[in-house]
Amino acid sequence: MISYDEANFIIEKEFDKLDLQIENINLLDAINRVLAADIISDINFPPFTNSAMDGFAITFNPAIKKWKVIGEISAGNFQDYQLGDGLAVSIMTGSKLPETADTVIPIEDVIIENNSVSLKEDSPFEKGINVRLKGNDLLKGEIALNKNIILKPKHISVAASCGKVELRVYKRIKISVLSTGDELVEINEIPSEDKIRSSNQYSLLAAIKEINQTGINLGIAIDKKEIVKEKIKLFLESDSEILITIGGVSVGKYDFVKTVMEDLGIKINFWKVNIKPGKPVVFGIYKKDNTSKLIFGLPGNPVSCLVNFIIFIKNNLLKRLGTFEDISLLAELTESINKKDDKKHFMRGFYTKDDAGNIFVKRVGLQSSGNLAEMGKSNCLIIVDEIKRTVNKGEKVFCIPI
Repeated sequence: MISYDEANFIIEKEFDKLDLQIENINLLDAINRVLAADIISDINFPPFTNSAMDGFAITFNPAIKKWKVIGEISAGNFQDYQLGDGLAVSIMTGSKLPETADTVIPIEDVIIENNSVSLKEDSPFEKGINVRLKGNDLLKGEIALNKNIILKPKHISVAASCGKVELRVYKRIKISVLSTGDELVEINEIPSEDKIRSSNQYSLLAAIKEINQTGINLGIAIDKKEIVKEKIKLFLESDSEILITIGGVSVGKYDFVKTVMEDLGIKINFWKVNIKPGKPVVFGIYKKDNTSKLIFGLPGNPVSCLVNFIIFIKNNLLKRLGTFEDISLLAELTESINKKDDKKHFMRGFYTKDDAGNIFVKRVGLQSSGNLAEMGKSNCLIIVDEIKRTVNKGEKVFCIPI
């Protein structure tokens, strides 16, 4: 059995080798996708010097506070007026400035009298106010958007301003999910006697969808070695990059997953990690024709399954895509925590913030790895390291929001 840090290091190295494919997609289809190439500006931002306000464009002279208005410029209707001392032109927000103008006085800062305007007393008045210079935000040829960002509407706007009709994005990673166990039935069935619904499948498929990757439901494999082997073989022959199996990875008589992996030529990197919940996790690699597939065998207990996905698969996949953000929080315990072993614990917790921004956290429930209801009432995982048996009330702990 290896430590969490050792297991995570092994997984992270294999994710680093994962081949990321790139595709071109329509700009409006790119929302929430990961940008695969920098976007270079083909123009200056802004493309011309313009007015930041509705007002009057002038050539600055500190001694002059009254101007004759000789014309008007609206957005998209430029005329190059020759301005000098005592002359102004009415101008709208975003409109291009005449070559001889260098300052814009807001309309609310002047008194308008017939065809002239005069500066109100105590109004701001200095050279260059309310003027947006050509290329001030971004110069032609500079990077407008860096690759490895998750594209949001604000990014789409920038890309559109750079004239991009299509964007290069990473293809979604295909992640297959297979549940195993004689006790499982489909979620649209009423469980009878010793049966349960295959809810873990949907938990993982939802988690995959949440990070905008492609989940593939391989259904349920009953506890027969040949059936499990057939299902995993189908994955190995597919174009899916990652397989997650649920259940069948412990030491029971019908726990076939690890054995089947080995029979199919999957190299087992580790089996069992010193964590709670989720100790009997297995991780393997399948290599063929210069490609590698990652295979995770997760425990069947609902909480163990989802926790393993978060700490081992989700975070490392986001790192590979370059979009991982460490959202862990440092929170003060509102009650002491005692544990009876030297495993690294990921306990369900609930954190709150006070008006001053201080974060407090407490455990939720009895921490049974089969209690999915507790998971639903939690908003974080409280991390308690291997060497800690007791964490006292008032101590700080790291938490992963979920």
